Amino acid sequence: MNKNKGLSYRDAGVDIDAGNRLVDLIKPLTRATARPGADGSIGGFGGVFDLAKAGYRDPLLVAATDGVGTKLKLAIDADKHDTIGIDLVAMSVNDLIVQGAEPLLFLDYYACGKLNPERARDVVAGIASGCKEAGCALVGGETAEMPGLYAAEDYDLAGFALGAVERDKLLPRKDVGAGDVILGLPSSGVHSNGFSLVRRVVAESGVALVADAPFAKGEKLGHALLAPTRIYVKAILAALKASDGIKALAHITGGGFTDNIPRVLPDGTVAKIDSSNIPVLPVFKWLAREGNIVEGEMLRTFNCGIGMVIVVAAREADAITALLIKAGEKVSRLGEIAKADGEPRVIYSGKLGLQ
Repeated sequence: MNKNKGLSYRDAGVDIDAGNRLVDLIKPLTRATARPGADGSIGGFGGVFDLAKAGYRDPLLVAATDGVGTKLKLAIDADKHDTIGIDLVAMSVNDLIVQGAEPLLFLDYYACGKLNPERARDVVAGIASGCKEAGCALVGGETAEMPGLYAAEDYDLAGFALGAVERDKLLPRKDVGAGDVILGLPSSGVHSNGFSLVRRVVAESGVALVADAPFAKGEKLGHALLAPTRIYVKAILAALKASDGIKALAHITGGGFTDNIPRVLPDGTVAKIDSSNIPVLPVFKWLAREGNIVEGEMLRTFNCGIGMVIVVAAREADAITALLIKAGEKVSRLGEIAKADGEPRVIYSGKLGLQ
């Protein structure tokens, strides 16, 4: 080392100019997410939201945070970065809507070994797209270049969402009980859970990410597996505003049906699911076949084709179904809530259509 030459941050692997360039690249993206209560601008030290301008009277704030798991590794390996940001938003805003909360603002954290402004811009473009789909403002975030902690081409993501719900509209309701009907809304694919198992199946199948997907005609395997997580916010908000029939919602993420549905049920109840009513997507049939994954493991690891579960009063089931269809959803009737001793759980009947 030449001790006569002073070291710089760039010499240590961190490029401040690249970070500033990224901010310039994403400013138009964040401005496009402006909504009542937030202007969608970035550059300050914090994001500000005005609840009064959003129309709330007696709101409760609901916060959620998540990442995208090892789906991110698949995006890096497939060199496709423009949709992973949608996943990042979806994982948090879908967790807000299950409590009846409208997503208001979103912040992201992007960490990498070496900042590539153009690639990071593609990621943020996906985040902005997800925010617009969810109706929330992208009010800020953080970019961290950390050589030595991440390999040069690797990066990591985390997302943080804040929502609001009027105090008397918080979900799940306390009157969830026997006789309530369980509905399901379709997923777009694997969403953002179970990708450590997905990647293991892909490796053992011998099918390259650039090869044709065995389950999706006209798509490459890597791109097909990266289908972004669906965002259910607007359809569910429309149904919540039009009817009081929705009692509870469950976002089917890690833990599948088996672990997520009981989270919104009271003690002394069970969710009785007819597995044959789950519209299994081709990707799950392929994963089950290639990985020799048994039905119980599929139901506890993946969404299998249903990304959101809705518990409704039986007398309101048809009306809620009609509202969701009007909002562009397809609705499956999966089962019902029944009385049982002990803690809530899921009981399955029928056979999951994995063939």
